[in-house]
Amino acid sequence: MSKQELRIAIAQINLLVGDMEGNARRIIEALQDARDNLQADMLITPELALTGYPPEDLLLRPGMYERIDHALLQIQQQVTGIDLLLGYPEQTPEGVYNSAAVIREGTIIAHARKENLPNYSVFDEKRYFIPDYHACVVPVGGANVGITICEDIWFPDPPQRLREAGADLILNINASPYHINKGYEREQSVADRCRETGLPVVYANLVGGQDELVFDGDSFVMNGEGTVTQRVPAFTEQLERVCFNQTESGWQPVQAEVLLAPLSTTASVYQALVLGVRDFVRKNGFNGGVIGLSGGIDSALTLSIAVDALGSEEIEAVMMPSRYTADMSVEDAAEQARTLGVNYRVIAIEKPFTAFLEVLADEFAGLAADTTEENIQARCRGVLLMAISNKKRKMVLTTGNKSEMAVGYATLYGDMAGGFAVLKDVPKTLVYELANYRNILSPVIPQRVIDRPPSAELAPDQQDTDSLPPYEVLDAILEMYVEKDMGVEDIVSHGYDREIVQKVMQMVTRNEYKRRQAPPGIRITQRAFGSDRRYPITSGYALPGQGRGTRGE
Repeated sequence: MSKQELRIAIAQINLLVGDMEGNARRIIEALQDARDNLQADMLITPELALTGYPPEDLLLRPGMYERIDHALLQIQQQVTGIDLLLGYPEQTPEGVYNSAAVIREGTIIAHARKENLPNYSVFDEKRYFIPDYHACVVPVGGANVGITICEDIWFPDPPQRLREAGADLILNINASPYHINKGYEREQSVADRCRETGLPVVYANLVGGQDELVFDGDSFVMNGEGTVTQRVPAFTEQLERVCFNQTESGWQPVQAEVLLAPLSTTASVYQALVLGVRDFVRKNGFNGGVIGLSGGIDSALTLSIAVDALGSEEIEAVMMPSRYTADMSVEDAAEQARTLGVNYRVIAIEKPFTAFLEVLADEFAGLAADTTEENIQARCRGVLLMAISNKKRKMVLTTGNKSEMAVGYATLYGDMAGGFAVLKDVPKTLVYELANYRNILSPVIPQRVIDRPPSAELAPDQQDTDSLPPYEVLDAILEMYVEKDMGVEDIVSHGYDREIVQKVMQMVTRNEYKRRQAPPGIRITQRAFGSDRRYPITSGYALPGQGRGTRGE
């Protein structure tokens, strides 16, 4: 290979948190492939590749580091004929660093250590790591390569120090989770660093689902002018070769023959949901998924995602009609199940519902029917689904969306019962967009399901708008309040009725106790319910127009 050419291989791979042995095998396989088939000078892995990301409190266990050291040694022994940039937690007498080791011929020759430790949103790195401020520049294939880790590329100082230390280009390894528009935000930030330093950047990112997070990969290369020259397909594992040529103006990345276009917002969200379901179910050792198929839009979209993630043979759909279930719901559920080829069952809940009412007759004597009886129906369904899950080792995939979760329009131990909430961070208006998008790929959701007014079907002629504002209004208010932390006056100034705004905010606050008991779900927005948004259940903080200490039903 000419000294005027540098070949870097990006390992955009899917790893499992805590599985150091398995991750080491994956890294060694990628290393050998990059050396033997891509003739690369160096393979670069994602941030904390050896442990997976985020390892969270596993990093507080002393035995964790014994396993890390053992796996690291196994990898080192396989590094011959190619350099390796390996992300891992580096334990030292001073503390633990979020590090990237440069390994050459079995020896660690340098460490790059993360400087900017994110401690916001879903990130908690200051709990585990200490920062380091030294520039790491190593010679690779004739070029001086500077190394940064994830967040450090978002700030001017670390790349600038690399340039001052003589770097010709920058390798940035990441475990950057997906949310809507995240790819655009990354490219804008990296472009700023490229223009400030005049250096090209290789941005290598993790791919795969980890609990509520989805890592989209979407790795890319930029030249010193901040122009993308190469993109790696998002949401897929890929070993990608990046070539640099030495020119009079420095080391320049070779322009890809075909530059991939970024995915549309709807396509990226859908792929994130599919990947999140696939990895959560499979990495946790379940045989597939089971879904309560109601004939409504949420369960229809959830079923489509589950089939795309796991295959129709691994999915069981159960229609559980009650006395209030419309005939069209039964018909549409059956049609979708046939179209997707899933294992489909109809189990009516009239008998268990009646039995519960009989058992509770004395307790309820003299009291009018209300939401209690509606919730009993939902809980009958929850019991049935969980029984199927226990017996068949299929995970219950719940179907509630973010709009419902925000305002408590869901039943504890009923439709909230399950292992994974596929649409937990998907607003209702986006549910419709995703359903239409999926039908463009192939028609799998009956059009009548998309067109009909949404209803929980727990009472006669019930519609969601009986209890909630129209979803286009509700979702706009929720986005401003939940995701942007806007107050009443700010939201009202955008043209929304003050009484409705206050009612929605009160509902969000009252139902924190419900959300705390909900299963984890896939994060696709900048502020999801879960580790992303941490509010007390018991609180004396009152919103305008709200009494102190109120709770949901």
